[in-house]
Amino acid sequence: MRISIVALMAAMSAFGQAPIRLRVDATDAPRRLFHVQMTMPVSPGPLTLLYPQWIPGEHSPTGPITNMVGLKVQGGGKTIAWKRDSANMFAFHIDVPPDVTSLDVAFDFISPPEAGGFTSAAATTTELAVLNWNQVLLYPEGSQPDDLQYQASLRVPNGWRYGTALPIAKESGNEIDFQPAPLTTLIDSPVQAGKHYRTIDLGTVGDLGAIDTIPHFLHLAADSDRALEVSDEVIGKYRNLVKEAGELFGSEHYRSYHFLFTLSNHVAHFGLEHHESSDDRDDERTLIDGDKLRNTADLLSHEFVHSWNGKFRRPRGLISGGHDGGYDTPMKGDLLWVYEGLTEYLGGVLAARCALWRPEDYRDKLAITAAQLDREAGREWRPLEDTAVAAQFLYDAGGDYSDYRRGIDFYPEGILIWLDVDVTIRQLSKGKKSLDDFCHVFHGGPGGTPALKPYDFADVVAALNGIQPYDWASFLNERVNTTSAHAPLGGIEHGGWKLAYNGDQSEFFSANEEGENLSYSLGLKVKEDGFVADIAMAGPAGKAGISPATRIVAINGRAFTTTILRETVSKAVTDTKPIELLIREGEYYKTYSVDYHGGEKFPHLVRVENTPDLLTEIIAPKVKK
Repeated sequence: MRISIVALMAAMSAFGQAPIRLRVDATDAPRRLFHVQMTMPVSPGPLTLLYPQWIPGEHSPTGPITNMVGLKVQGGGKTIAWKRDSANMFAFHIDVPPDVTSLDVAFDFISPPEAGGFTSAAATTTELAVLNWNQVLLYPEGSQPDDLQYQASLRVPNGWRYGTALPIAKESGNEIDFQPAPLTTLIDSPVQAGKHYRTIDLGTVGDLGAIDTIPHFLHLAADSDRALEVSDEVIGKYRNLVKEAGELFGSEHYRSYHFLFTLSNHVAHFGLEHHESSDDRDDERTLIDGDKLRNTADLLSHEFVHSWNGKFRRPRGLISGGHDGGYDTPMKGDLLWVYEGLTEYLGGVLAARCALWRPEDYRDKLAITAAQLDREAGREWRPLEDTAVAAQFLYDAGGDYSDYRRGIDFYPEGILIWLDVDVTIRQLSKGKKSLDDFCHVFHGGPGGTPALKPYDFADVVAALNGIQPYDWASFLNERVNTTSAHAPLGGIEHGGWKLAYNGDQSEFFSANEEGENLSYSLGLKVKEDGFVADIAMAGPAGKAGISPATRIVAINGRAFTTTILRETVSKAVTDTKPIELLIREGEYYKTYSVDYHGGEKFPHLVRVENTPDLLTEIIAPKVKK
């Protein structure tokens, strides 16, 4: 670190006198350009400015430094040289001349074209844009972001409307001035804007039984007006989501909540949590196409749950920003199976409770999750916690040999673990308690404003014991820190159901596949053009020697189509001959014999008669309609 203690104290004194002025011009957003100007108070001497690196919610150093261009620094009317740190690419060193009390910093940010990923991926089209403030600012090294005040303003293209949780000071034309906010709050408050825009009032809920005071909004930016024509029925389900979440947690740790839902086929598709909002993105027709809506029904509910589980309650190892260091502080993901896994479970439960999913949709999704995890070869070498610890590089892992790699399983396996916890509490308490009670205690308390309450493993165990005494430490450690050939299916099996396979694809299964997923029969996933996207290591195709990233050219001597492949798998039940697959690998062709005769198999949940149906009880609505 170049800055001395004396210089740091002087700089902090200067920053404490006035907010850093941040002006972002997004009028060139349709060209994928954001123009940035900053004015910050400084004191003479060495100063290091940092570009945010570790972005909350992304669990990895994803700050898009490569897209920051045109950096210029001026002070006292003169250009001041800067130098990037040779070890930390996110740090810029500046020597502030004598008598200079403020710096003017300018640069541009390039939003990438149609790139996948999270917030550093594609975020603009000619019709809309999503701005994440971490991409368009610098902050002084050694400062606490909670203590840094930023006075931000944003200019959007003429005619565009916008949504954000960031409090507004005033508006004039296409210029928005925001109220001064700590850097932590600013980075936690993205802005969504667009030409085709709609804001829907989802109603208010009361905090701790008070009169309804906390408003909720669904902001929609799309590439067409047609995409905004959401039915009253769908809007009603999102209003139910707000009510069901309020019932689940018992209090709200925000002043208002804003779902920023971006509908475009040309931006990255994901959800990212924030304390008072969420950055959600999906296909343009998601809200007007029933199949698309069903496939993504738990997106907004997942990110909404994060306001409680992830933003208010957060593992100590995942705290960054203004609390235990700046955005250059590496995160530790060992408890992501709580942060993301519990959120994934509750997000699915809420999607069913508010009727975005039918009960059969919830069960079909659960069956797919269980089947995928139960057959993973990687389970025998990698415990679940390692998928959480290694999250910062597993998000970018390849899709080939996925069951052997074992990727970010803390999401789907978290569903199974927390379902198991929920069912166990219900059984031990004879139906008097459930995971809902845990959520009330662990995530509840005084609300109405954003707050942070860190936790560790012992805190989770203690809270569970407070609801229902049990050896929860051993229960969780067995599922998280050990290897096992099979997934933890206790929640399904003790909840009155079992995982089974037959030849019928559920609507949920078929709607979520591109090409054919024969993972549970032939042991491969293949696209319409014959490209083998992946194979199951222990499946028939894998045992025959077929590898991913190859291409099926012919089946039993006939040109490949997905229809012929499925018909061949079905016919092989009564045919003793192996299935012959002609595979192209690079410039070479080879025939593989796959000795499989079990027919098509797809996962389902089947009711176990004469047992309590706890699964249906869990997803039943809790708020009277």
